[in-house]
Amino acid sequence: MAEIDHIVLGARTLAEGAAFVEQHLGAKPRAGGKHEGFGTHNLLLGLGKGTYLEVVAPDPDQPQPPHGRLFDLDDPAVKVMLEAEPRLLAWVARTPLLDAVVARLGHRAGEVQEMNRGDLHWRMAFPPQRQDMDNLIPALIEWKGEGASSRIPDSHVRLLQLEAEHPDADAVKAALADRGLEETLRVRRSPHARLVARLRRADGQEVTLSSG
Repeated sequence: MAEIDHIVLGARTLAEGAAFVEQHLGAKPRAGGKHEGFGTHNLLLGLGKGTYLEVVAPDPDQPQPPHGRLFDLDDPAVKVMLEAEPRLLAWVARTPLLDAVVARLGHRAGEVQEMNRGDLHWRMAFPPQRQDMDNLIPALIEWKGEGASSRIPDSHVRLLQLEAEHPDADAVKAALADRGLEETLRVRRSPHARLVARLRRADGQEVTLSSG
């Protein structure tokens, strides 16, 4: 069993990401922390029980990691995109059975990495590049103990729908089904790959964030 854990908004800096979230979602994200050894830090916005939005940016106080920063933040095309404004980059799915999923998927699941932020601990598996279908296939996370969402105040912003667009919609659907996520995303065929999040602000206004 897997389900949406959080959506990821990339930014050049956390200040730019916070300003974008406040402008578009009408809520202020709270401080998260550093991903030591991964070159990033974050802010968090609670989207109700079990779900949140993560604003992630390069951490200027950390050296460049040897493996590249999380969520393709070092990719030249992503850097150019974030020069214009923060952008939805990816999503992460939660599972209590990460080892079983990885064993079943093999190399398609990616390498499991141990991560922490303060006293939060988790394991993640990022799909290998070219198998993530432009970040439409999520990284998988297994929290050790309570997850981040349990500590984030509710912003009263809600994630209404997460959608995927891709030229090969059937391949996206199959990859999601392999992870037990076939009911999680609405997938449609489109000439360009794009992740779309539809949210409702606390004031009732609906907002769309996308990766392109």
